[in-house]
Amino acid sequence: MAPFARRTLLLASATVLTALAATACGTGADGGDGAGDAGRTQVRIAYQAIPNADLVVKNRKLLEKALPDADVKWVKFDSGADVNTAVIAGSVDLGLAGSSAVAKGLSQPLNIPYKVVWIHDVIGDNEALVARKGIGSVKELKGRKVAAPFGSTTHYSLLAALEEAGLEQSDVKLVDLQPQDALAAWQRGDIDAAYVWTPTLSELEKDGTVLVTSREIAAQGKPTADLGIVTETFAEKHPDVVDAWLKAEDQAVELARKSPDEAAAAIGAELNLEPAEAKEQLGQLVLLTAEEQAGADHLGAPGAPGALAGSLHDAARFLKAQKAVDAVPARSVFEQALAVEELARVTG
Repeated sequence: MAPFARRTLLLASATVLTALAATACGTGADGGDGAGDAGRTQVRIAYQAIPNADLVVKNRKLLEKALPDADVKWVKFDSGADVNTAVIAGSVDLGLAGSSAVAKGLSQPLNIPYKVVWIHDVIGDNEALVARKGIGSVKELKGRKVAAPFGSTTHYSLLAALEEAGLEQSDVKLVDLQPQDALAAWQRGDIDAAYVWTPTLSELEKDGTVLVTSREIAAQGKPTADLGIVTETFAEKHPDVVDAWLKAEDQAVELARKSPDEAAAAIGAELNLEPAEAKEQLGQLVLLTAEEQAGADHLGAPGAPGALAGSLHDAARFLKAQKAVDAVPARSVFEQALAVEELARVTG
């Protein structure tokens, strides 16, 4: 499988950061050390409405069962850019963010102290650029208003699609909208196209035309993925929690592969989808076991960081060219950000 390349982040105002902290952990005052009430470990997990195995872990309470003495809090975010903001605020310990957002988080000026510990999915047909009927190609978007959540994988893929079509970013009117906001703008007639992910994508497809999918963008050499991140502080202080989380994610991937109907039922319950639709959306993603992720094409092993580092580096360089980051660190920085030691603990 090809290596990976998700989901413009400015430091939020103190008011926004305070609100995020309060939402994610009640007080936001523990500085991410995992100390909860009465000495119980607090685990704050950022998740997104993406039909992958992470929602199986949440719905089936796999982590809660593995850690009965911990307080596990799941907090929903709309994009990886929002997850980055929450990490900066000290509101999140573990979470899901797209490869584009992670590449940005590891670059300047953010330099977020987190590590990539899991690959939730390799993005395929579940992310796509949809335009109004009558627009038949990406090139025909010139002069049109196009929405995407800035700093997300779809933003990255949109810029790649424009480049492939011979268009400059300035040739279209880019609008920074989260998926649900993009849907509302689409229904009002305010935008001509949007690059979003499921389940919003399915709504746009009902009366729009898919111009390109992230699977096709990947075939052009710019793949994307949804990644699991953990703050360096939390990983150091609570290796047992990280291990339990990895094992829970791996268990959920195995369930999705062996019993997709069961996994789809859990995902459908989280996304308010019929099981059949959830199963279809799940099938649009590539899920990897822990053992597969430890391979050279992905996260890699201790002393041998995988190809994901190169993909993140390439994504950061792409973002720099788009003026979305100030500077791109050396590839070694991305290699050091791969939590291969943590992954090795659970793969033996």
